[in-house]
Amino acid sequence: MMASCSLVSASVTDDQTESGSSQKREERLRKFRELHFKRNEARKLNHKEVVEEDKRLKLPSNWEAKKARLEWELMTDEKKKECASKGEDYDRVKLLEVSAEDAERWERKKKKKNPDPGFSGYAEAQLRQYQRLTKQIKPDMDGYEKQREQCGEDFHPTSNSLIHGTHVPSKEGIDRMVEDVEKQIEKRAKYSRRRAYNDDADIDYINERNAKFNKKAERFYGKYTAEIKQNLERGTAV
Repeated sequence: MMASCSLVSASVTDDQTESGSSQKREERLRKFRELHFKRNEARKLNHKEVVEEDKRLKLPSNWEAKKARLEWELMTDEKKKECASKGEDYDRVKLLEVSAEDAERWERKKKKKNPDPGFSGYAEAQLRQYQRLTKQIKPDMDGYEKQREQCGEDFHPTSNSLIHGTHVPSKEGIDRMVEDVEKQIEKRAKYSRRRAYNDDADIDYINERNAKFNKKAERFYGKYTAEIKQNLERGTAV
Protein backbone atom coordinates (compact mmCIF):
# COMPACT_ATOMS: atom_id res chain seq x y z
CA MET A 1 0.00 0.00 0.00
CA MET A 2 2.84 2.33 0.89
CA ALA A 3 4.62 1.50 -2.39
CA SER A 4 1.56 2.37 -4.45
CA CYS A 5 1.21 5.73 -2.70
CA SER A 6 4.85 6.57 -3.39
CA LEU A 7 4.43 5.73 -7.05
CA VAL A 8 1.38 8.00 -7.35
CA SER A 9 3.15 10.88 -5.67
CA ALA A 10 6.19 10.40 -7.91
CA SER A 11 4.03 10.49 -11.04
CA VAL A 12 2.26 13.66 -9.85
CA THR A 13 5.60 15.30 -9.20
CA ASP A 14 6.82 14.36 -12.68
CA ASP A 15 3.66 15.78 -14.23
CA GLN A 16 4.08 19.05 -12.36
CA THR A 17 7.73 19.26 -13.42
CA GLU A 18 6.81 18.64 -17.07
CA SER A 19 3.99 21.19 -17.00
CA GLY A 20 6.32 23.79 -15.44
CA SER A 21 9.02 23.20 -18.03
CA SER A 22 6.47 23.38 -20.84
CA GLN A 23 5.15 26.70 -19.48
CA LYS A 24 8.67 28.07 -19.34
CA ARG A 25 9.30 26.90 -22.88
CA GLU A 26 6.08 28.51 -24.10
CA GLU A 27 7.01 31.73 -22.31
CA ARG A 28 10.46 31.74 -23.95
CA LEU A 29 8.93 31.04 -27.37
CA ARG A 30 6.44 33.85 -26.88
CA LYS A 31 9.21 36.32 -25.98
CA PHE A 32 11.25 35.10 -28.92
CA ARG A 33 8.30 35.70 -31.29
CA GLU A 34 7.81 39.18 -29.83
CA LEU A 35 11.49 40.00 -30.30
CA HIS A 36 11.37 38.65 -33.84
CA PHE A 37 8.29 40.78 -34.58
CA LYS A 38 9.92 43.91 -33.09
CA ARG A 39 13.08 43.28 -35.12
CA ASN A 40 11.07 43.06 -38.34
CA GLU A 41 9.17 46.26 -37.46
CA ALA A 42 12.42 48.09 -36.72
CA ARG A 43 13.89 46.85 -40.02
CA LYS A 44 10.87 48.11 -41.93
CA LEU A 45 10.96 51.50 -40.19
CA ASN A 46 14.70 51.85 -40.83
CA HIS A 47 14.23 51.00 -44.50
CA LYS A 48 11.40 53.51 -44.74
CA GLU A 49 13.53 56.24 -43.10
CA VAL A 50 16.46 55.48 -45.41
CA VAL A 51 14.20 55.78 -48.47
CA GLU A 52 12.72 59.08 -47.22
CA GLU A 53 16.18 60.48 -46.44
CA ASP A 54 17.39 59.52 -49.91
CA LYS A 55 14.40 61.30 -51.44
CA ARG A 56 15.11 64.43 -49.36
CA LEU A 57 18.77 64.43 -50.37
CA LYS A 58 17.83 64.25 -54.04
CA LEU A 59 15.49 67.26 -53.72
CA PRO A 60 16.76 70.83 -54.30
CA SER A 61 18.19 72.70 -51.33
CA ASN A 62 15.30 75.20 -51.29
CA TRP A 63 12.58 72.58 -51.62
CA GLU A 64 11.17 73.19 -48.15
CA ALA A 65 10.86 76.92 -48.79
CA LYS A 66 9.22 76.30 -52.18
CA LYS A 67 6.80 73.81 -50.64
CA ALA A 68 5.84 76.23 -47.88
CA ARG A 69 5.40 79.00 -50.48
CA LEU A 70 3.16 76.83 -52.66
CA GLU A 71 1.05 75.79 -49.66
CA TRP A 72 0.68 79.44 -48.65
CA GLU A 73 -0.36 80.41 -52.19
CA LEU A 74 -2.95 77.61 -52.31
CA MET A 75 -4.34 78.65 -48.94
CA THR A 76 -4.47 82.29 -50.08
CA ASP A 77 -6.32 81.34 -53.28
CA GLU A 78 -8.84 79.33 -51.28
CA LYS A 79 -9.44 82.27 -48.93
CA LYS A 80 -9.87 84.64 -51.88
CA LYS A 81 -12.43 82.31 -53.47
CA GLU A 82 -14.25 81.99 -50.16
CA CYS A 83 -14.36 85.77 -49.71
CA ALA A 84 -15.50 86.25 -53.32
CA SER A 85 -18.34 83.76 -52.82
CA LYS A 86 -19.44 85.63 -49.68
CA GLY A 87 -19.07 89.04 -51.37
CA GLU A 88 -16.38 90.21 -48.94
CA ASP A 89 -13.17 92.13 -49.56
CA TYR A 90 -10.20 89.78 -49.12
CA ASP A 91 -7.76 92.55 -48.10
CA ARG A 92 -10.12 93.76 -45.42
CA VAL A 93 -10.70 90.25 -44.08
CA LYS A 94 -6.95 89.64 -44.09
CA LEU A 95 -6.29 92.81 -42.10
CA LEU A 96 -8.93 91.83 -39.55
CA GLU A 97 -6.96 88.64 -38.83
CA VAL A 98 -3.70 90.55 -38.18
CA SER A 99 -3.02 91.32 -34.54
CA ALA A 100 -1.72 94.69 -33.33
CA GLU A 101 1.59 93.12 -32.27
CA ASP A 102 2.18 91.62 -35.73
CA ALA A 103 1.31 94.91 -37.43
CA GLU A 104 3.71 96.81 -35.17
CA ARG A 105 6.47 94.27 -35.81
CA TRP A 106 5.99 94.56 -39.60
CA GLU A 107 6.16 98.34 -39.38
CA ARG A 108 9.43 98.12 -37.46
CA LYS A 109 10.86 95.79 -40.11
CA LYS A 110 9.84 98.20 -42.87
CA LYS A 111 11.59 101.06 -41.09
CA LYS A 112 14.77 99.04 -40.64
CA LYS A 113 15.02 98.22 -44.33
CA ASN A 114 17.25 100.42 -46.47
CA PRO A 115 15.01 102.07 -49.08
CA ASP A 116 18.00 102.96 -51.29
CA PRO A 117 18.75 99.99 -53.60
CA GLY A 118 21.90 101.63 -54.96
CA PHE A 119 22.73 103.05 -58.35
CA SER A 120 20.98 101.27 -61.20
CA GLY A 121 20.59 104.13 -63.67
CA TYR A 122 20.46 107.90 -63.95
CA ALA A 123 16.68 107.91 -64.34
CA GLU A 124 16.19 105.88 -61.14
CA ALA A 125 18.68 108.06 -59.27
CA GLN A 126 16.88 111.20 -60.41
CA LEU A 127 13.54 109.72 -59.34
CA ARG A 128 14.90 108.88 -55.87
CA GLN A 129 16.29 112.38 -55.50
CA TYR A 130 12.95 113.87 -56.59
CA GLN A 131 11.08 111.74 -54.05
CA ARG A 132 13.55 112.68 -51.32
CA LEU A 133 13.22 116.39 -52.08
CA THR A 134 9.42 116.29 -52.26
CA LYS A 135 9.26 114.54 -48.87
CA GLN A 136 11.18 117.43 -47.36
CA ILE A 137 8.73 120.03 -48.67
CA LYS A 138 6.51 121.56 -46.02
CA PRO A 139 3.48 123.10 -47.73
CA ASP A 140 2.75 126.72 -46.90
CA MET A 141 -1.03 126.80 -46.84
CA ASP A 142 -1.17 130.54 -46.08
CA GLY A 143 0.97 131.35 -49.12
CA TYR A 144 -1.11 128.93 -51.16
CA GLU A 145 -4.36 130.67 -50.28
CA LYS A 146 -2.80 134.09 -50.85
CA GLN A 147 -1.53 133.15 -54.29
CA ARG A 148 -4.91 131.62 -55.12
CA GLU A 149 -6.65 134.87 -54.30
CA GLN A 150 -4.18 136.88 -56.37
CA CYS A 151 -4.42 134.70 -59.46
CA GLY A 152 -8.14 134.22 -59.36
CA GLU A 153 -9.35 132.08 -62.26
CA ASP A 154 -5.83 131.83 -63.66
CA PHE A 155 -4.76 129.81 -60.62
CA HIS A 156 -5.86 126.74 -62.60
CA PRO A 157 -4.61 127.79 -66.06
CA THR A 158 -6.09 126.64 -69.32
CA SER A 159 -4.82 126.85 -72.89
CA ASN A 160 -6.02 130.48 -73.04
CA SER A 161 -4.31 131.62 -69.82
CA LEU A 162 -1.34 133.99 -70.06
CA ILE A 163 0.42 133.75 -66.71
CA HIS A 164 3.88 132.62 -67.85
CA GLY A 165 6.60 134.67 -66.15
CA THR A 166 4.25 136.47 -63.80
CA HIS A 167 5.10 134.42 -60.72
CA VAL A 168 7.74 135.97 -58.42
CA PRO A 169 9.13 133.57 -55.78
CA SER A 170 9.34 134.75 -52.19
CA LYS A 171 12.60 135.45 -50.42
CA GLU A 172 11.99 132.53 -48.04
CA GLY A 173 11.52 130.17 -50.99
CA ILE A 174 14.76 131.37 -52.62
CA ASP A 175 16.62 130.92 -49.31
CA ARG A 176 15.29 127.36 -48.99
CA MET A 177 16.41 126.55 -52.52
CA VAL A 178 19.89 128.00 -51.92
CA GLU A 179 20.23 126.07 -48.68
CA ASP A 180 19.19 122.83 -50.35
CA VAL A 181 21.60 123.35 -53.26
CA GLU A 182 24.45 124.04 -50.82
CA LYS A 183 23.63 120.85 -48.93
CA GLN A 184 23.71 118.88 -52.18
CA ILE A 185 27.09 120.38 -53.12
CA GLU A 186 28.49 119.59 -49.68
CA LYS A 187 27.20 116.04 -49.82
CA ARG A 188 28.58 115.55 -53.34
CA ALA A 189 31.98 116.83 -52.22
CA LYS A 190 32.12 114.15 -49.52
CA TYR A 191 31.46 111.42 -52.10
CA SER A 192 34.36 112.56 -54.29
CA ARG A 193 37.54 110.67 -53.43
CA ARG A 194 39.73 111.99 -56.21
CA ARG A 195 43.30 112.60 -55.02
CA ALA A 196 44.90 115.96 -55.67
CA TYR A 197 47.69 115.95 -58.25
CA ASN A 198 51.17 116.55 -56.83
CA ASP A 199 53.48 118.42 -59.24
CA ASP A 200 56.60 117.62 -57.17
CA ALA A 201 56.08 113.85 -57.26
CA ASP A 202 58.44 111.71 -59.35
CA ILE A 203 57.10 110.72 -62.75
CA ASP A 204 57.59 106.96 -62.97
CA TYR A 205 54.72 106.11 -65.29
CA ILE A 206 53.89 106.35 -68.96
CA ASN A 207 50.11 106.71 -68.75
CA GLU A 208 47.26 106.88 -66.23
CA ARG A 209 46.80 103.12 -66.11
CA ASN A 210 50.49 102.58 -65.42
CA ALA A 211 50.39 105.23 -62.69
CA LYS A 212 47.57 103.39 -60.89
CA PHE A 213 49.48 100.11 -61.15
CA ASN A 214 52.63 101.72 -59.73
CA LYS A 215 50.66 103.15 -56.80
CA LYS A 216 49.22 99.74 -55.98
CA ALA A 217 52.66 98.12 -56.22
CA GLU A 218 54.12 100.82 -53.97
CA ARG A 219 51.35 100.37 -51.43
CA PHE A 220 51.85 96.61 -51.13
CA TYR A 221 55.59 96.15 -51.81
CA GLY A 222 57.07 99.61 -51.16
CA LYS A 223 58.53 98.76 -47.76
CA TYR A 224 60.31 95.71 -49.19
CA THR A 225 61.80 97.47 -52.23
CA ALA A 226 62.67 100.84 -50.65
CA GLU A 227 66.36 100.00 -50.23
CA ILE A 228 66.68 98.61 -53.77
CA LYS A 229 65.02 101.73 -55.18
CA GLN A 230 67.37 104.01 -53.24
CA ASN A 231 70.42 102.09 -54.49
CA LEU A 232 69.18 102.37 -58.05
CA GLU A 233 68.67 106.12 -57.68
CA ARG A 234 72.15 106.60 -56.20
CA GLY A 235 73.75 104.28 -58.72
CA THR A 236 75.22 102.05 -56.03
CA ALA A 237 73.14 98.98 -56.83
CA VAL A 238 75.16 95.79 -57.34
